[in-house]
Amino acid sequence: MNRKVDGHRARKRFGQNFLQDANVINQIIKAINPKIENHVVEIGPGLGALTDELIGHCFLTVIELDRDLVNKLERKYSQHKNFEIHQGDALKFDFSKIVKDNLTEKIKLVGNLPYNISTPLIFYLLKYKDLIADMHFMLQKEVVERITSEPGSKTYGRLSVILQYACETNHLFNVEPEAFKPAPKVDSAIIRIKPREIIAEPVADEFLFQRLVTQAFSQRRKTIRNTLKTLASDTQLQAAQIDPGVRPETVSVQNYVRLTNILDNAHT
Repeated sequence: MNRKVDGHRARKRFGQNFLQDANVINQIIKAINPKIENHVVEIGPGLGALTDELIGHCFLTVIELDRDLVNKLERKYSQHKNFEIHQGDALKFDFSKIVKDNLTEKIKLVGNLPYNISTPLIFYLLKYKDLIADMHFMLQKEVVERITSEPGSKTYGRLSVILQYACETNHLFNVEPEAFKPAPKVDSAIIRIKPREIIAEPVADEFLFQRLVTQAFSQRRKTIRNTLKTLASDTQLQAAQIDPGVRPETVSVQNYVRLTNILDNAHT
């Protein structure tokens, strides 16, 4: 298979599949709705399919790991004054250092994310949720379904609970493999993730919350009594309105939050 696109060889190790479909690009830009006062941060701009449509409509920062692509992007966009580029790994990037005081208070993130880093990157970005207005990402369709699924679904799990607690999540639309070059072997989807400004029932200890949810889903076929037996008693589960005999995928986000706070209170 020819992996060359516009003279650049798509690198498997970087998960490079370049978006080519103009209709899909237009749908993404419409969803982002960039304004001149916005600071948009594009992760993994690649050959600039989205960058072409964003530049000039906002202050645009792009973060690209591939040095060859950085050189191409610098040559292509260096004449634009409201543009900056950073070469580096988004999983190690300090997003707090690029916030602009003269623009809207929070940044808007966008990206066609490499599928092999999408989940750890989204968890990493939660550290910066107070700086982020919203995120529009192209992800593997299966991952988007997991993020947005509801209790009782086979796809509801750790990713669903932790992200839905911190953010509003919306599966916007699906994207066929043919929209990319080279075409990936899986379907893709666009998701909007918007950090919640107010969380009605916040967890007292986010580390404990993540630990609890991760352990709950570590053995999906077992009851929640068994998966959490080293963390919570039946009495504590019932106090959080959780039946100890149910499976973890039937428990709501709210009830995981309540259980976390009950356990936190027991240790203070």
